[in-house]
This record gives sequence, C-alpha cells and structure tokens, in this order.
Amino acid sequence: MLVTFETVRKTALSLDNVKECKSYGTPGFKVGGSLFLRFHQDGESLVVRTDIERRAEMMAADPSTYYITDHYLNYPWILARLSRINADALPGLVWMAWQEARASKAQSRSRTAH
Repeated sequence: MLVTFETVRKTALSLDNVKECKSYGTPGFKVGGSLFLRFHQDGESLVVRTDIERRAEMMAADPSTYYITDHYLNYPWILARLSRINADALPGLVWMAWQEARASKAQSRSRTAH
C-alpha cells in the first residue's frame, strides 16, 4: 500500500492530544505544543522528530527511505521519503516522533522546575 500524506494525517491524529498545525507553510502535527511531524516543502518527504543516535541507525538501515539535509545536521529530525515508507512501518514511525516530542516537552518542564 502506498503511503500518502492523508494516511500520515489519519495516523498522527489517532494519537492522544495531537493537533494539526502549519509549519513552514506545510501541514504538521503537534503534541502538547511541540512539533513532531510535518510535510516537507519538497512535497515528497516527511520531517520526523527523532533523536540523533536513532536517526543515524535509521539512515544506515534504509538510506533510500531516510535521509537528512545539511539544515537538519544538528537537530533531532530525519526526513523520510513518502514513496519509500513501508505502510506497516508508518504507525511506528509516527508513534516514535510523537514519543520524542512528549519526552522533549517533559525534559523541558523538568529543567524549568528546578
């Protein structure tokens, strides 16, 4: 099954506390005010929140699907080509990004509480 942005939208919105938003002029998704996923302006990729270590593993395991540009080198994001994402893997990919955003938000709250 081909993964479309509509498939991504349904998957993202099925998670708790997700709101659709605009990010850099493209549709995106936030949890608790933190962006975790958006459609890339190239019209062919997703921008997915992850940690840098996991990103390296993903790119090594499947470089035809996962990649980064120089813009994202120092940030916890990975790009994923929609045309290459396995439909069975999509829920896990979206959930991973959602979890990363929630964890980042929790760390931020913890730092400001001390």
